[in-house]
Amino acid sequence: MKLIVGLGNPGFSYANNRHNVGFVCLSSFAKSHDISFDKKQGQARIGTGEIADNPVILARPQTYVNASGEAVNYLVNRYQVDLTDLIVIHDDLDLPLGKLRIKQGGGSGGHRGIESIIDWLESPDFVRVRIGIGRPLDIGENKETAIVNYVLNDFTDEEKQVMTPVVTRVGDALLYWITDGLDAAMNKFNQNSEAL
Repeated sequence: MKLIVGLGNPGFSYANNRHNVGFVCLSSFAKSHDISFDKKQGQARIGTGEIADNPVILARPQTYVNASGEAVNYLVNRYQVDLTDLIVIHDDLDLPLGKLRIKQGGGSGGHRGIESIIDWLESPDFVRVRIGIGRPLDIGENKETAIVNYVLNDFTDEEKQVMTPVVTRVGDALLYWITDGLDAAMNKFNQNSEAL
């Protein structure tokens, strides 16, 4: 059983925010495999199905990004998912816009949603798909406020042009991970990303 989680904030007002790129990618992936988010399990909307003969659960936590861990932990326990079969899609300020990087384990990199998941699972050993959103150019005096405003704003029109093919590429990477495994997916999809 593969559990694929996209991070984002629920609600129409957040739908196109930079912070919601995990939701956007997972929704696109679900649509391409005819999976609907038609169930509620714990604090997540989920869709279930088979992809390349593998049973999958696709999940969008409804707890807001920074508290994603509770919803993920519930699903991991409910479906007895091994952490090597859990992959989390999320935005990453430390990667340039549109860059994609797959990795297993490691720290949160300051991403509070990932930090919450690590805390709830009591382990960092799940797989992540990091999607670069870059950093705001003008930080000003209050760095934290600038970052929050940046991630909770929509992509600009120019940024959308960069991100549109990335959504498809994430879907390709997820399918490759399901069919060929983590190492093969990292080798194929990390080659054009900065090694951070």
